[in-house]
Amino acid sequence: MTTAPAPPFGLVFVTAPTQEQAQAIAQALVNAQLAACVSLMPIASIYTWQGKVQQETEWQLVIKTDLRLFDRLAAEVQAMHSYEVPEIIAVPIVAGAAPYLQWLAANTQEALASPG
Repeated sequence: MTTAPAPPFGLVFVTAPTQEQAQAIAQALVNAQLAACVSLMPIASIYTWQGKVQQETEWQLVIKTDLRLFDRLAAEVQAMHSYEVPEIIAVPIVAGAAPYLQWLAANTQEALASPG
């Protein structure tokens, strides 16, 4: 007996310069069912930009989604984001509690069914 592979769930990380922008992006992604949930937290970032080391307070979005939606999700973030090069990176979820993963699937399946 062969079982079907599990959907490719993952976490997508995005940073935003303000809480307001982070909340707007999160709300848009959840409303469009491109994400089941987005957690927001303030962070301190140290990075190099245009040859100089920068230190900023940013907002980290941790987006829980079905990675088959990644291209649409990334396009939505890019359209709403104020950074020239926003962070939009995905990491697969390799294991998770079945009820949580079922909930994640239920809250992204409508976006998977629509052409986008």
